[in-house]
Amino acid sequence: MKLMIINGPNLNLLGKREPEVYGSTTFEDYFAELQQKFPQVELEYFQSNIEGELIGKIQEVGFDYDGIVLNAAAYTHTSVGMGDAVKAVSTPVVEVHISNTHQREEYRHVSYISPGAKGVILGFGLQSYDLAIQSFLG
Repeated sequence: MKLMIINGPNLNLLGKREPEVYGSTTFEDYFAELQQKFPQVELEYFQSNIEGELIGKIQEVGFDYDGIVLNAAAYTHTSVGMGDAVKAVSTPVVEVHISNTHQREEYRHVSYISPGAKGVILGFGLQSYDLAIQSFLG
């Protein structure tokens, strides 16, 4: 099984950014934990703060991989293009968020990704990624 984790803007700052919301672990450290936890899965990781690069990566892997775990971060709530990219590919996408976006600002209650996603997991901290990976294995 081959899965791609795609993280959007500011997630490169995990471990430093708002630790009360996002925790103190960097994503690179967490990604190493995921690789150990799921040795049967070929996991890859891509992060960008640039919308077009994220859309390009979805299109690049969206016909050949078994799944995409996507945390589009703020683009979730603003990017019609990201939503369209998820709908355009045949690879199933699970939308994830570290925080519970419904407990946050009103504008974070809308997702352009959800209508094209296989499912949505939010509010479980970094464990949201574990749950997304497990959804492809079950």
